[in-house]
Amino acid sequence: MTASTSPITQQKPTLNFWQIWNMCFGFMGIQFGFALQNANVSRIFQTLGADYGNMAILWVAAPITGLIVQPIIGYMSDNTWGKFGRRRPYFLIGAIAASLSLFIMPNSPTLWMAAGMLWIMDASINISMEPFRAFVGDMLPKKQRATGYAMQSFFIGVASVVASSLPWIMTNWLDISNTAAEGQLPDSVKFAFYAGGAVFLLAVLWTIFTTKEYSPEQLAAFEQAEPTLHNSAVLQTTPSYGRYGVTSMLIGIISSIFVYTNISSLDKSLYILTGGFTVFGFCLLCASYMQNHNRTDNGFAHIMADLFAMPQTMKQLAVVQFFSWFPFFAMWTYTTAAITDFHYKTADVTSAAYNEGADWVGVLFSTYNLTAVFAAICIPLVVKLFNLRIAHMINLLLGGLGFISFILIQDPTYLVVSMIGIGFAWASILSVPYAILANALPAKKMGLYMGIFNFFIVLPQILAASILGVLITKVFDNQPIYSLVLGGVSMLLAGMLTLRVKENHD
Repeated sequence: MTASTSPITQQKPTLNFWQIWNMCFGFMGIQFGFALQNANVSRIFQTLGADYGNMAILWVAAPITGLIVQPIIGYMSDNTWGKFGRRRPYFLIGAIAASLSLFIMPNSPTLWMAAGMLWIMDASINISMEPFRAFVGDMLPKKQRATGYAMQSFFIGVASVVASSLPWIMTNWLDISNTAAEGQLPDSVKFAFYAGGAVFLLAVLWTIFTTKEYSPEQLAAFEQAEPTLHNSAVLQTTPSYGRYGVTSMLIGIISSIFVYTNISSLDKSLYILTGGFTVFGFCLLCASYMQNHNRTDNGFAHIMADLFAMPQTMKQLAVVQFFSWFPFFAMWTYTTAAITDFHYKTADVTSAAYNEGADWVGVLFSTYNLTAVFAAICIPLVVKLFNLRIAHMINLLLGGLGFISFILIQDPTYLVVSMIGIGFAWASILSVPYAILANALPAKKMGLYMGIFNFFIVLPQILAASILGVLITKVFDNQPIYSLVLGGVSMLLAGMLTLRVKENHD
């Protein structure tokens, strides 16, 4: 697919099915990496010696990396234009680094190295993924954006079905062993990661070579032809946020002292949360200093300014995103432990029962992702019957009920029913909020705002990493199944909060 290079028309051209297919195809590779990570990293950590108490803190690499990388990459891609375009250079750099990480990760000899590789792998995936979100807003007219994000959800679902099941496929179809000596990963997991690395790179290359981006001049003309109703973020209108920085730092410091003095009864993972408040407060103070001394011509100041000048629609969606993503982090971190403990009655990582349960987790993850494929096709139809907001609410309620049902179903075979509800929620949170948001954002800041919006995916994951270990060991009597129930309650709340979102009907 090539974008128009003829004289600029007043309206952004409508793209055909295959053009949208090509521009979204790279997301299949990105999701191959994420799906392998989500379905297998807890298994890798447990194999290398992690326990329920420190599992979440090891997983915190992913959200912290996203918090740092996504807005920076979004800002940089907004301001990049060269031989390979605006977003495509980031697709390529991220794909190469992520593919290498996928080859190295399953060969980690120690727990600390596996945790370090998760940092590198997640950062690399985010470098590719973040510009892909803005890419849809760049290339499609508003009436096609819901279709574009639904197409991304379709590819996410297809990739996740295959990638999540790869260890099971390796064992049951290719007769590759799914057990290994203590401290060693089975060959089925290793070969799954190798395949994922190859698919990641090839899929991203397909989009890079089949899609040409619009020039900055074309995008500016398109935006002028389609004025939006958003309240633009301008540095001069941004309120002073120094007082927020002081408040945040005080909360972080006081909370850290409290955790330190009660360390015998609390978990060290709470330092993630208290430290986060402190660092965020420090960043706000720096941004306030720049604002007060007219030193605002840099990326950091722009990111902080736009964070506090989000359009109203974005603020409302941010709250929904927060409660929508908390349960997925709980699921990715603790489903293997929950199912092997609650349904297979074992925590012995060398036993056949544990590895059977761990493989079944991959199949269950494939189930919710396969459901997401069909849900991605259904979502545009439901949107036409109602609207984006109501469609999102319905899907989130289905997901919440799916999470809660984990504790009610004793036979793990029937957990596929739970995953159907979760699949509808997954397809929805990957498409509908972005379709609503893209219609409320200026084209020249699409990447930055998409990165800032992902703060509210990252923050609930940091919260989960901070508190879930404590809750499981101190409150839930070392039963990780309750983390999934808590996630279900969070998603039901997110569904109800969707009713507060105001859509921008241009």
